Amino acid sequence: MSARQKPEAIAGRVATPSGIEVPVVVTHDMAGAPDPALPGAYPFTRGIFADGYRGRPWTIRQYSGFGSAEESNQRYRFLLEQGQTGLSVALDLPTQCGYDPDHPMARPEVGKVGVSLFSLSEMETLFEGIDLGAISTSFTINGTAAIIYAMYLAAADKQGVPREKLTGTIQNDILKEYVARGTWIFPVRPSLRLIADSVLYSNEVTPRFNAISIAGAHVRDAGCTAVEEMAYTLANGLAYVDELIRRGGDVAKFARRLSFFFYVHMDLFEEACKFRAGRRLWARLLRERYGVTDEKALHFRFGVVCGGSSLIAAQPYNNIVRVAIENLAAVLGGAQSIFTCAYDEAFQIPTEFSAEIALRTQQIVQHESGVAATVDPLGGSYYVEWLTERMESGMREVMRDIDAYGGVVKAIEDGWLQRRIAVRAKEKKDATDRGERVVVGQNRYRRAAQADSYGEVFRLDPQIAARVREKHAGVKRRRDAARAAKALDALGAAAATDSENLMPLLVECCHAYATVGEMVERLKRCWGEFQEPVRL
Repeated sequence: MSARQKPEAIAGRVATPSGIEVPVVVTHDMAGAPDPALPGAYPFTRGIFADGYRGRPWTIRQYSGFGSAEESNQRYRFLLEQGQTGLSVALDLPTQCGYDPDHPMARPEVGKVGVSLFSLSEMETLFEGIDLGAISTSFTINGTAAIIYAMYLAAADKQGVPREKLTGTIQNDILKEYVARGTWIFPVRPSLRLIADSVLYSNEVTPRFNAISIAGAHVRDAGCTAVEEMAYTLANGLAYVDELIRRGGDVAKFARRLSFFFYVHMDLFEEACKFRAGRRLWARLLRERYGVTDEKALHFRFGVVCGGSSLIAAQPYNNIVRVAIENLAAVLGGAQSIFTCAYDEAFQIPTEFSAEIALRTQQIVQHESGVAATVDPLGGSYYVEWLTERMESGMREVMRDIDAYGGVVKAIEDGWLQRRIAVRAKEKKDATDRGERVVVGQNRYRRAAQADSYGEVFRLDPQIAARVREKHAGVKRRRDAARAAKALDALGAAAATDSENLMPLLVECCHAYATVGEMVERLKRCWGEFQEPVRL
């Protein structure tokens, strides 16, 4: 290349998955001056902690749960023995959607994509031999999140663990369920009330526990871009802030326990810059809109999953490489907790063998790669600073579109946001089908007559559902029926008005061994169910 030849003249157009056109080379004048603030200082572009991972390594929190509470307890013990530092509980669809295991809607799905937790009895079994005061636990649950959080508190009470010692996270982000995933139960506005009740209650009762993890993960897996994932997530976060303020919350207090959750996909630099841009944009939004000055309240604390829809069933061992790259992007972006998917999660529940490889991937990155030795090692890169700026600009543009429509709640109730994501998903699939978006082993570099090898096959005990139903019937026979009925009546009466926090009533229902299905039914009587809008 001659000294006078422009780089753009020698290569075709290349763009990130979010559509940001990438120059052949980014120069100093294009990048602009990097953010002068050091890590740990507003607006936290380079991280929320001054010493990064040297002072506090990220939590290795592998997602696991299947079948019955007994089987999941065994898997948790295995993972903890192998060096996992936090638990992440997968719950089955009946539990997520508010059905007991004997409900006709639940029968085919009991224990299949997570553990069945229908009452306090199962929560006690799930954590048998595990000290809740010594382990951080995350629950990926939304429609019934407040109930599962109440059940966790009741389990801690049974163990004799002071509630103020509990650490962990409950996802509790219903807005993205309406948009992308579908495990909603109640209409939008009473659901927001339930979330606000749980967050405000947690601030007082479990001050080290995150009662919400505002999640971009599932909208990303539904098809949107990295820029849109972050923008939609921050828009949802602002809607929760508005609701908490409406209910009398102090933003400088409750914002300290707001957390976020994302998927990491395969463009290493775009993913790392997504987190750098999102971290400083969140801090700026809280300061600009709500006047928050407390630095801890401005912290953008987030966990990630490395995997999800970026994993494929074709040539599945390639997924080990994908997860390692995504793990690296998460660390370079400054995640506080990381879950690495197993290579076989594209088609089955992980085996112990594949789960251990996923865990070892994180441990190798943490202890052998050297990327955690210094804070924000990508900071100052011309390309990284250039891309961070453009991603933040793109996020603000998407959020302006949502505001112009009338806000995220209206956009969800009308189906406008769901439509946007569906269109983006179609574009992504078409690009993959045409071969424009390369997926190694799937639409490029396939062998002739390729027969994919899947290794060990996980098989769920076919009698699991029957055994869970037997346990469910046993709990209802043994419990104090009068106490359970009284607790459920009190819950229903309080839900009929908007004047009382429902969390203490849910905790009492759990202590009385009322079931998830019974509590949900009482709330449905007052609130009804969400009806998904259809937009043509």
